[in-house]
Amino acid sequence: MKTLFVLLALLYIFNGCSVFASSADTAYPPYITDKKLHATNDLRGKKAPELQVAEWVNGHAPKTKGKVTLLEFWATWCPDCHRARPILNKFAEKFGDDLVIIGISDESVPVITKFLDKNPVQYHIASAPDRAMYKTVGVTGIPLVLVVSADGIVRWEGYIDSKEDLLTEEKLGMIIKASKEAKSAHTNR
Repeated sequence: MKTLFVLLALLYIFNGCSVFASSADTAYPPYITDKKLHATNDLRGKKAPELQVAEWVNGHAPKTKGKVTLLEFWATWCPDCHRARPILNKFAEKFGDDLVIIGISDESVPVITKFLDKNPVQYHIASAPDRAMYKTVGVTGIPLVLVVSADGIVRWEGYIDSKEDLLTEEKLGMIIKASKEAKSAHTNR
C-alpha cells in the first residue's frame, strides 16, 4: 500500500511538472501537423539554427537576441516570394521593434540590390550564396518561413500564405505576446 501511495505521489508530481512546463507552450499557436513544410527538417518546437549569412544587403546585422525573429528564405525570381513581400512589409510595420524580419536569398548581392531598388522592403535582407543555412534547415521550396520566439525556439514553419496554416497577424501577434510573457516570467524569477 505504501508503495502504491509513493507511486501515485510521484505520478502526481511528474504530471504536475509536465503540465506546468508545457503550459507556457500552450500560449503559442498549436502546430498544424498535416501540412507540407517545404523543408526536410521539421524545426517546430526545436532550437532554431544559428543565423548564417555572407553579407547584409540593406544595412547591418539586426539584433535578434531576446526578440521574435521571422526568417524567410526567398529569391528575386520567385512569384510566391513576390506575394509574400507585402505581407512581410505589413508585419514589419504592425509589429515594429517586437519583430525582426530577415529575408535570406542565395543570390548575389548585385542581383538582390537590383531587385530591391524596384521592390522596397521594410526589413533586413541578407545574401547567403553558400546556402549553408538552407542546408541546415533543409529548404526544399521557397518562400519558406521560420518564426523563432525570443528563447530561440521555432514556433511556426512553412509557407506564409499556406492554405493549411496561414501565418496571420493574429498568429504572429500570439507568438510575440507569448514570447514576451515567457521572457518576463523568466526575468522575474
